[in-house]
Amino acid sequence: MTRPQDLPSELVAAMTEWRRDFHRHPELGFQEVRTSRLIAERLAAFGLEVHTGIGGTGVVGVLRRGASNRAVGLRADIDALPIVEKNDFAHRSATDGVMHACGHDGHTAMLLGAAGHLAADGRFDGTAVFIFQPAEEHGRGAQAMIDDGLFERFGVDQVFGIHNMPGLPVGQLAVRTGPIMASEDNFEIVIHGAGGHASAPQNTIDPIVIAAEVVMALQTIVARGFGPSDAVVVSATEITTDGVRNVIPSTAWIRGDVRTFLPAHQQRVEALMRRIAAGVCAAHGATCEVEYGNSFVPTINTAEATDLVVRTARDVLGDGNVDPDCRPIGGAEDFARMLAVREGCFAFLGNGGDAGRGRGLHGQYYDFNDDALAPGAAWWVGLVEAALPAR
Repeated sequence: MTRPQDLPSELVAAMTEWRRDFHRHPELGFQEVRTSRLIAERLAAFGLEVHTGIGGTGVVGVLRRGASNRAVGLRADIDALPIVEKNDFAHRSATDGVMHACGHDGHTAMLLGAAGHLAADGRFDGTAVFIFQPAEEHGRGAQAMIDDGLFERFGVDQVFGIHNMPGLPVGQLAVRTGPIMASEDNFEIVIHGAGGHASAPQNTIDPIVIAAEVVMALQTIVARGFGPSDAVVVSATEITTDGVRNVIPSTAWIRGDVRTFLPAHQQRVEALMRRIAAGVCAAHGATCEVEYGNSFVPTINTAEATDLVVRTARDVLGDGNVDPDCRPIGGAEDFARMLAVREGCFAFLGNGGDAGRGRGLHGQYYDFNDDALAPGAAWWVGLVEAALPAR
């Protein structure tokens, strides 16, 4: 089993160079032209079969060994975020208003490193499919690759992903069977009242007052619609109107965000929200419309794949460096779309450091920790060799 210290020093140095280059030249979702080109060039230099333009700017590298017809998919996300970087190191973003604030530069570099190592010295029987996905932050890149025939074209049986986690020590991995990251739903409730002069509220149906009551009533979705062990969050994040200072408006808009870990919970939240909004509005003589949409589905790990991840991580990183039953987190992840159609697992890799003061994910001072590259690449190598054991 390949461990982090077993990787060639020149490969670790190369991953660091690639990672910092990607960080310096970030690209937003579906615009990752330079990033995709460099990925394809490096995969080809390793001797892999390379496919580009999958799901827009996605890249897939294929590495075959032996006679087995089994194939595993290994996914890294490649896009950046529309955030102004405030770091001052040499590899800070050279593109104004765009930065790798989520570590996708590191995810890409470590998966490239694993591909290079497996191509040079891989001991496995089957096919390793290296998936470099665009537009994770949009929540649309995974589905674009799926719609482009990703799994059918490359015969992927199981698919795996990993994300760095600031605050978790470098060299540690955390995972769990079942839901590990939340869905993200978004809603808009439009309340139609009857506006008028602010001095004569009795002649109006005030949508602001109704909106306030709706927002308060939405809190009962969690408090009375779910049990104490259910992880559900409903947040009204914005209220706007078409009124001005001395005019009671005719229309109010409530917008917000919902996080759940099970599809059944998503459906129940939506049903309760529609009932509450309609009921409160009817009580005041107003009407409403509710738009409820899904951006990210829950990330749900399957048991067999998670067991494989845990066993591999214990072999590669050491038994004491693996948490096999971590707490799920409320963030959302586009990789969930892949897990909705293939068995697999998503795990967290320690990025070390302090997650506060803007150094957490999506922070303006965030930077992927290069010390995590070797543990990540070694884990990928070990996962392929464990999932596709050589005969």
